[in-house]
Amino acid sequence: MENRIADAEKQTTETTLPDKLLERLIDFEPIPAPVISLYLDARVNEQGQRTFLPFVKKQLNERSKSYENQSEERQSFEEDFVRIMRYLEDEVPVSIQGLAIFACSAAEDWFEVGLFDAPFERNRLFISDRPHFYPLARLIDQYRRYAVVLADTNRAQIFVFAAGRAVNREAVENVKTKHTKVGGWSQARYQRHEQNYHLQHAKEVVEMLEKIVLDENIEHIVLAGDEAVVIPLLREQMPKTIEEKVIDALSLGIDTPEHELLDESLTAFQRHDSLTDMEKVERLLNEYRADDLGVAGVPETLAALSNGQVEEMLIVAKPNGIQFDEEEVDKVLKLYKNDEALPDPLNQRTVADELVRRANVYSSAKVTFIEDSTRLEQLGGVGGFLRYRISEEHAAPYEDSGTVSRAQALTTKAS
Repeated sequence: MENRIADAEKQTTETTLPDKLLERLIDFEPIPAPVISLYLDARVNEQGQRTFLPFVKKQLNERSKSYENQSEERQSFEEDFVRIMRYLEDEVPVSIQGLAIFACSAAEDWFEVGLFDAPFERNRLFISDRPHFYPLARLIDQYRRYAVVLADTNRAQIFVFAAGRAVNREAVENVKTKHTKVGGWSQARYQRHEQNYHLQHAKEVVEMLEKIVLDENIEHIVLAGDEAVVIPLLREQMPKTIEEKVIDALSLGIDTPEHELLDESLTAFQRHDSLTDMEKVERLLNEYRADDLGVAGVPETLAALSNGQVEEMLIVAKPNGIQFDEEEVDKVLKLYKNDEALPDPLNQRTVADELVRRANVYSSAKVTFIEDSTRLEQLGGVGGFLRYRISEEHAAPYEDSGTVSRAQALTTKAS
């Protein structure tokens, strides 16, 4: 066993890109062996120490006892146990705040590690026949990609933040004008000269921002600088498509440290996110009530996702807010199984994963996690905005024939 562990360690896959890790987890084929999903808050305490090791050791030790001695499942689990502990003791980088490990020795020594600058809320361990990726998908939504422009009248830095860190950084620097005391026409000419420099600088910053927004697919922008001078200049030069993406303006100096800029801008981003989440839930309720481009509830949302209808899925931030009738969900999943291994058992966690998986695989849908989920829980904890309307003409014959037929009705495109 020791040799096998040593060999397996060479195959460890590490990534700092949560979206890439999610893709690999979704592609994992379920296996009749224990698959470990471990999420850890890797932040240090007041003494500068991480505290997750006792949790991991205790949890893995207790879970191992659920498998029979000498069984293949127990052997696979114990090999992963050793490998995980070695990694945590020796290989975790000092700077990371969130850590995710996925392991299954029986699946060709599969071992995936996610190293993130954004923390997971608490330590969690899951064992199943497939990885549990809902917490990772939520982290991706919480720390989505956005741009920050930090500028004064002759310097600017444009940051792209994602998953709690800067993933791109560009700088613009122009001539620094000096204030001089002159009078009359000379003073007026100098002021125009200075304004021209500032205007040209603002144009260059906005041009750089436009390129970054296009290349990085940025949806939200935060401006930072002197709110009386440079921020109005930048806004004046922005085309409407860019200006509409600006969600906040912060009064910060050009020499603001990166970590402080991240903290301030992330607070603004999440504040804006909270407001737009509430608006989205209300819009979904209206669409759903009108039987228009909205679907709600676990069975109907699963059906729409499976058919590729969903443009954006709204789902509660915590799986325990997902409510459903197990028999109805089982029928829909079997209707759309496409020779796939269905989640077993059907519970809030496995159904949450299945919703996220189908959003990615079949609908290429944006997944939005709703933190204040009270209103969404009234609809079962999940719903979606549809790309096309459900045909009433085809839906009518199915009205009295149960959930499967309602799901079939969802798949009919409007003519």
